[in-house]
Order: sequence, then C-alpha cells, then structure tokens
Amino acid sequence: MSQVTANVAGQCNVPISLFREALGQLAAGVSIIATELDGDRRGVTATAVCSVTDAPGTILVCINRNTGTGKMIADTKRFSVNVLGSHQEEVAMVFAGAGGVQGDERFAHGEWLVDRETGLPVLASALVNLACEVSHVHSTSTHDVFFGEVVTASTRKADPLIYFRQAFCDAAPKAA
Repeated sequence: MSQVTANVAGQCNVPISLFREALGQLAAGVSIIATELDGDRRGVTATAVCSVTDAPGTILVCINRNTGTGKMIADTKRFSVNVLGSHQEEVAMVFAGAGGVQGDERFAHGEWLVDRETGLPVLASALVNLACEVSHVHSTSTHDVFFGEVVTASTRKADPLIYFRQAFCDAAPKAA
C-alpha cells in the first residue's frame, strides 16, 4: 500500500501517477457534457459529475478549461449532462477524443436532439438528460468546476456505463 502525506503548507506530495492510480479505484458513471452556441456544438466525456443539492436542483461538472467544451460553457453559461448507459461505450470513446474526431463532428455519433426549452444538445438514448444554467464557477489548476441549476430533466431505465480502473464496465443492480 502506498501512502503520502501533505506537507506543512497543505500542498500534497502525491506523485501524479499515484494520484491517478488511487482515483482510478473510484468507480464513476460516464456522462457526455455538451453545449451549443449559434448552432456550433461541443461535447466531452466526463466522470466528474456530482449532485450538489435538490433545492434548487444543482449539479457540478469538472471540465478542462482548455477544451473547446470548457471554453464554450464559460461563454454560454449553459450545458447538458447526458448520463450514458452500458450500451453507449462507443459514443463515450468518440467524445473522449478517440479516433481524432473533434468539435461538432462528434455529434454524428449517437442520436442527438435539441432540448426544446434550452436549445442544448441532448443524447436521445442517454439514461438521464439534464439541461443546466451555470450558477457559478470555481477554477482550480487546469479545470473549471461549473455549478449548474437544472432547467430540464428526463430519465430512461437501463444499466449505466461505469468507468473503473481505466476501463469501461457494466453495472447491473444486485438483486435485493
């Protein structure tokens, strides 16, 4: 077992490789975060999505600010979260940058619709679609943490796509 402690100034002395290995043990749902500006769409695969509060319904997403998606969310102040099912590994890979597909071309993969209320792109077959308006942003290192108040939501029943130990996994519920 590897162990590292924080130094006096509060800076963590954990090497990046150990940090990534440790956080790889954290199983996480897989989502595509998407946005739109004047008909141009951007999206990225993410596992850093979290509920913050239900009154008002607020979530957070962590996005690298140097991506086209991060920059566009900062400009538009809105985004959608599309929680993927176990059948959507291919679209997750495309939006993660596999195959070199960039920008709006990524949306040729999967059936993308336009949320009627917000105009944001939503993936038709996702387990959950949330359209959000940014309420505030916290910046740290390379990433922006966007807090979004949920404007619209829809759900479907299916098994989720999970990311664990640097690989996609299925996660069927256990029998009660």
